[in-house]
Amino acid sequence: MARLPTVYKECDQHEKAYQSQAAVFVARKRAIGAKKQKPMRFVRAVGLGIKTPDAAIEANFVDKKCPFTGNVSIRGRILKGVVISTKMKRTIIVRRDYLHYITKYRRFEKRHKNLSAHCSPAFPVKDGDVVTVGQCRPLSKTVRFNVVAHEPAVHAGTGKKTFRVF
Repeated sequence: MARLPTVYKECDQHEKAYQSQAAVFVARKRAIGAKKQKPMRFVRAVGLGIKTPDAAIEANFVDKKCPFTGNVSIRGRILKGVVISTKMKRTIIVRRDYLHYITKYRRFEKRHKNLSAHCSPAFPVKDGDVVTVGQCRPLSKTVRFNVVAHEPAVHAGTGKKTFRVF
């Protein structure tokens, strides 16, 4: 079980602007006679049976678009897919394969759709991994989903465009 820190630890500072969580007041004074001290990191449960990863609780990253440590709620669809690209900063491309029925020939054809999803630093995602994404408010022009769960790739040798139905 991951524990929330009660003392302030400086967040990762590798941006031009100072990075701090909006919900945490850094300069709080020591409470005299306080039985329970509030944690110095904002973390919340997303709900919908999704477990908050330990990396989101214990790490010291700041991500305002993270569903566990930021200001984004997961609502709507929950989808699964394979990661095909991690070239963007904190954004991944997920490929979803499905079968489309052709009535005239009474057969199925393979189809796929790609969707962009925001990936929190709590998930060490690589190409070929299976991720679960949840729908959220629009985060940018193309991003409307957020990674909520991650399963490492079983077979490292599978190609990007292999067909996988979940």
